[in-house]
Amino acid sequence: MNSVVKVIPKNSHRFVDDGREMLFHVPTSSVFELDSSSSETLTALEQAQPVSDSSEELIDDLERLQIVARDDHPEAEVNIPTIEDLPLSTLVLNVNTGCNLSCSYCYKEDLDTPVNSLKMSFETARQSIEMMLKESPNQDRYNVVFFGGEPLINMGLIRQVVSYAKERFGELNKIVDFSLTTNATMLTPEIVDFFQQHRIGVAVSMDGPETIHNKNRITVGGQGSYHVVRKKVDYLLSHYDARPVGARVTLTKGTTDIEAIFDHLFHEVGFDEVGFAPVTSGDVSDYNLSESELQAVFANMKTLGKRYVDAACQNEVLGFSNFHQILTDIHEGTKKALPCGAGIGMVAIDHAGGVNLCHRFTGSELPLFGSVSDGLDTEGLKEFLYDRLDRAEKGCNTCWIRNLCSGGCYHESYARYNDPQHPTYHYCDLMRDWIDFALQGYARIMRENPNFIERYIATRRAG
Repeated sequence: MNSVVKVIPKNSHRFVDDGREMLFHVPTSSVFELDSSSSETLTALEQAQPVSDSSEELIDDLERLQIVARDDHPEAEVNIPTIEDLPLSTLVLNVNTGCNLSCSYCYKEDLDTPVNSLKMSFETARQSIEMMLKESPNQDRYNVVFFGGEPLINMGLIRQVVSYAKERFGELNKIVDFSLTTNATMLTPEIVDFFQQHRIGVAVSMDGPETIHNKNRITVGGQGSYHVVRKKVDYLLSHYDARPVGARVTLTKGTTDIEAIFDHLFHEVGFDEVGFAPVTSGDVSDYNLSESELQAVFANMKTLGKRYVDAACQNEVLGFSNFHQILTDIHEGTKKALPCGAGIGMVAIDHAGGVNLCHRFTGSELPLFGSVSDGLDTEGLKEFLYDRLDRAEKGCNTCWIRNLCSGGCYHESYARYNDPQHPTYHYCDLMRDWIDFALQGYARIMRENPNFIERYIATRRAG
């Protein structure tokens, strides 16, 4: 070979599964097993050692996959994707700003007590739906999410919106789904029946056993809320089966015992799934996990992830939603140019009808992107999203997890750096390690019990 061949590190990641050499192909988010010839050739090229002429055909294949490059064939430039349209299909309706709890770590910048709650009107909700249909009339499926504060404070509006949306989307032969996140304290048998009747997806904010939950999830009067939440959740789980019910756990300073929290909420309480959200950039620094605590959280998530993989190989489902999600992304070959659907497939409407990037930004100083009365500011949204798509000066272009991360959560960056476009660098090493661990788990499941993937992972989106 006359040309010099070099490995392109950013386009592949190698790992080992039970002695098998595996490769994660970054451009396609695909997982391959390497044969001995490919493994030896790549190792030689990585170490700048000569390879035999018989490897020429193999190197041609690797070059086509952009895993290696010849010096006489310059590496292709990275093109910034263009945004032709905004396929809006999800609305988050901030139906009121009030909450009957006073959780110490709450990120909501427009949060009020129940008596001072600012409630969304039905007209604003109706205009929100019409705006979505006007902007994106050709979607097959739409989603309406109710959020707060505590959304059940405005249960009357939720009933109105469900009735209107089912009729409106039905006229168009479109499917509409509904979901909400609640602290569960205001659940009643009538509300649970309503959820069951209309298949409204339910996620409950619950932080674990009583001592952990009551540390931060307190009433406006300062009392712990565990007992009332547990009673309401027990009723919900015994009378509602329209869709899986998940628990959303917020991890704050001093709370890193993932396994104990999971075992309580999954095995004792009976949630279908449990997901964890670490706090590292909250407004009140006293609640933020320290660097060492965040490392402990990820280490404990890997321990729980190992249990998930062990169970999967026995064809059992462990409802650890963080790990379930990353397996879904790996299996589907997810290639995210943006970290989430905020601003492109989803927007959040505040109580007054302002269009926000997502539900985390309602009440913040981030400029609005239009209103339900004046319409969506599509050009403003495209400009905002284009700034995130341009990774050239942010280091993301050369990171092997770039298509599964895309720089991290906008609001996390906004809270920590006062810039929603700033990558969440404090997560980078932890996320690379987490995804490497997930790849190993995925490879093991595919080797020992591939039917699990087909039954529980491949069908996840449809659920």
